[in-house]
Amino acid sequence: MTLRTQVIPDAGAKTPVPALEPLLFELARPGRSGRHVVSDAAPEIPDAFRRKTALRLPELTEPQVVRHYTHLAQLNYSVDTGMYPLGSCTMKYNPKVNDRVASLFADLHPRQSYRTTQGVLALAYELEQMLAKITGMDFVSLQPQAGAQSEFTALLVFKAYHAKRGEAATRRRIIVPDSAHGTNPASAAMCGYQVTTVKSDARGNVDLDALKSALGPDVAGFMLTNPNTLGLFEERVREVCDAVHAAGALVYGDGANMNALLGIARPGDLGFDCVHINVHKTFSTPHGAGGPGAGPLCVKAHLRPFLPKPWIVREADGSYHYDTAREDREPAGLGDSIGTIKQRIGNFGVLVRAYTYMKTLGEEGMVETGRDAILAANYLLALLRPAYDLAYDRPPMHEFVLSASKQKKQGASALDLSKSLLDEGFHSPTVYFPLIVPEAMMIEPTETEPKETLDAFAAAMLRIAERVKTDPAAVRDAPRHTPLRRLDEVTAARKPVLRFVPGVAGAE
Repeated sequence: MTLRTQVIPDAGAKTPVPALEPLLFELARPGRSGRHVVSDAAPEIPDAFRRKTALRLPELTEPQVVRHYTHLAQLNYSVDTGMYPLGSCTMKYNPKVNDRVASLFADLHPRQSYRTTQGVLALAYELEQMLAKITGMDFVSLQPQAGAQSEFTALLVFKAYHAKRGEAATRRRIIVPDSAHGTNPASAAMCGYQVTTVKSDARGNVDLDALKSALGPDVAGFMLTNPNTLGLFEERVREVCDAVHAAGALVYGDGANMNALLGIARPGDLGFDCVHINVHKTFSTPHGAGGPGAGPLCVKAHLRPFLPKPWIVREADGSYHYDTAREDREPAGLGDSIGTIKQRIGNFGVLVRAYTYMKTLGEEGMVETGRDAILAANYLLALLRPAYDLAYDRPPMHEFVLSASKQKKQGASALDLSKSLLDEGFHSPTVYFPLIVPEAMMIEPTETEPKETLDAFAAAMLRIAERVKTDPAAVRDAPRHTPLRRLDEVTAARKPVLRFVPGVAGAE
């Protein structure tokens, strides 16, 4: 195999390791193409808008491009190839029918009139109704493009709510638990709030006394994930919400772990004022590079006036329109709305995938999904408990957090164990999060894995635990059988090379 010229720092080797696939730019040769190239359209384009230099794109044949990406896929690991036990990520299988249905809408234009997109508006409106029912909320905005952006949107809504009550200037603080996702305090800071952290109690719940001590007239809201990032249901969640409301503040629900609540509990019934949905977790849409994201925001009625606009309105005759874009009557103004977060109804293609998943499962299927996710996590925990310490000795919901402190004393860290899993053919779990658990290993099997896969994963984890006792150096040296071993992750994070630039070190 011809190796590409770039070298990648490998923490497990003394010298840099050549990468396994040439870049497209290295494969390219002048004059190659895969399809007939249309004639130059430049004469039809005004001179002011023409490029003055040629595009620096690689010239390749179609087979070269197909083989390049096929080879990269063969080197990759995904939910289509194996179990992905990343805790707090809900890496469930993405049904391919979702993509098929989404492709039916590929020819739509984002600015198309509501008159010719009645089917789109009907689907989006029904999706809003389904999400409201699942979460126990009253209204939904589909605009936010991700869970973190939905957090930020919710805090803007909080700020607008308090401004309407004349309290925005005084309520400048957001409270988060010490087990919160890092995006929670980040979103609060981006929104201009000061952040106060409250500790967890001995059972992994929010310490209610600490929360009450932190509350005051300057608090705008409390951000809570339930189940929390320890995989535990907040046992005193109603008391928590009551305490926050008594202080005049609002409760935000981080819906990252909503998969565990499907058909079992609804945030709106527990006292939350709003909750966001990570459709890439709960409703099986692609993660990351799979495409644009979506993080619908579901709210109680008292927060509805502040939601992003436009809103989809259903008329008595069954037709749909945007409340701010009517041609036959005076459109509604923004009112108390925070404005627009994303054009119209957000990233529609990914929302179609979530809608398809929900319609495929139906209500009974969604109840089964939540229960199976909890069953899988508890079954896997029962297999692993003899070899690993449990952060909190309580039955978990859909995920659980182990501590590799015992193994660390024996000579191998949680990171070493996770690297060893790669040699066993499994993706590693989330490590070192939540931060409040030493040597944390956060495992979420999801409901889509069969018992045989759970058994195989547990067997691999148990083998590694035994190997730590007898040969910790071998565990520290893992992985040995992956295409690349331990990368220099610090340099990659601090000095990323994200595009090809001829002559630049690390990019050629």
